[in-house]
This record gives sequence, structure tokens and C-alpha cells, in this order.
Amino acid sequence: MTEPQIRFVDGASYERFMGAWSQQVGTEFLAWVAPEPGWRWLDVGCGNGAFTELLVDRCAPAAIDGIDPAPAQLEYARARPSLQHATLRQGDAMAMPYAGAAFDAAVMPLVVFFVPEPARGVAEMVRVVRPGGVVAAYAWDMANAGFPYAALHDEMRASGMTIGMPPSPEASRDDLLRALWIDAGLVDVRTREITATRRYASMDEYWEIISGWRTIAAQFAEQPAGVVERLRARMEEVLQPSADGSVTRTATANAVTGRVPA
Repeated sequence: MTEPQIRFVDGASYERFMGAWSQQVGTEFLAWVAPEPGWRWLDVGCGNGAFTELLVDRCAPAAIDGIDPAPAQLEYARARPSLQHATLRQGDAMAMPYAGAAFDAAVMPLVVFFVPEPARGVAEMVRVVRPGGVVAAYAWDMANAGFPYAALHDEMRASGMTIGMPPSPEASRDDLLRALWIDAGLVDVRTREITATRRYASMDEYWEIISGWRTIAAQFAEQPAGVVERLRARMEEVLQPSADGSVTRTATANAVTGRVPA
């Protein structure tokens, strides 16, 4: 069976599903990259602006541009008060509408595995960043169950459901990220692992959030009677809520950074 295509059409549901995870990893990622204030930033695959907002809050940027293929995500991002002065446009990570050396830094937050040809996306970031500037990314470690909802996806597949996958999941591996950056001609390439933990107040909250994500909701809607109920019961066994009813999950991302040769 062909797996469904992942579509990002609802910035609000994405915020609840992934935004909190993205910002937690993004905060540690930016501390590791250690950017200087006053940079011109490009957020490639800016989505609903969860990471873009961190750039404003933590990096004292001179300017921020963002590019994303999903109009609904961009609409949500533009509504964030902190992004009123950011320039956010629809576009393709493999053919970006920017002049060469236009930015001091370009970053792909949780995006590189969604690029059909990751090497082209990295090459575009290198093209638009000035000599000596930074090109960086982080991605959920898909190969090692680092995705925040990996356990849910496993149980959904076991229940006969199909799960949409990004076109280039292998690009999230630490060794392949390093190779992509080196092959693109970047220097001072570094990688690291970042771990994030999220607490859901209850199993009800966890289930409401995952059920509100369009890709999962579409799968649930197609199931025969009883399948979704049994899946929820199974997930409660897997997640093992604590004595106060809360659910705590851990996820892992791989990060990479390098510089354009001066």
C-alpha cells in the first residue's frame, strides 16, 4: 500500500503536535551554534514559524527571511507578533529565490529529510550564505526512533494503518548529515545529538494532540469500528502514564553546522 503524503496545511495543529518539540530542540541547537548578534538569517522550511521565533528571541538578528512551500503554515507564521518584521515567502528549498551571499546564516530546522534531494537543498544554502557564514540544520533521528511519535507510528502500523514518511528519512542520520555538509564544500563541520523531553498532562491531552494532526486524523477516520479505541488502549500500555496521570516522552535529533569557505 502506498503511504500517504505528509501535508502541512494547518499551522495551529502543527504547533500543538510539533511546535513545542521544535522550539525545545531549537533552543539547545542555537546555543550550540553560538551565532553572533546582527546576522541576516534565512530559515529554510520555516513552516509555522516555531523556530523562526527563536531566532528573533535569542539571536538579535539584523533581518530574518523564511521560505516554505505550505501557504497555510506561512499564514500562521506571519500572525506571530514577533515575526511581523520577518520576510516570509512561499518557495522551494532546492531553488531558492535569493541572490548569492545574501545571508550570514541559513538553517534547516526539522526540514532536511523533507527535501526530495537533500544535497540540492544544502547546495542552495551554501549559495545564498556569504563566505565565512554558517549553514546548519537539525533533524529527528528517524533511523533510531528519535522522532517524538515513533512509538505511536509503530503501533499504528501494527494496527494496519499506513504512515506517511518524508521523502529522504536517511538524511537525518548523523553520518549522512556530516557527509552532506562536507560534500557541499563546507568547512569546520561539526555534528552532535540533541535530546528533548516533553510532558503531557494526561493521556487525554496526548491523544487530543495527536488526533488533531491532519495526517493521523485522516488515518483514524478510515478505520473500522474499534480499531482506534484499541490503539489508544495499546498506547496507554506503551506510554505508561505516571502516578499523576502525566505522560513523558523523549526524542532525539541530530544537528550539523559548518561554514562557507572564506
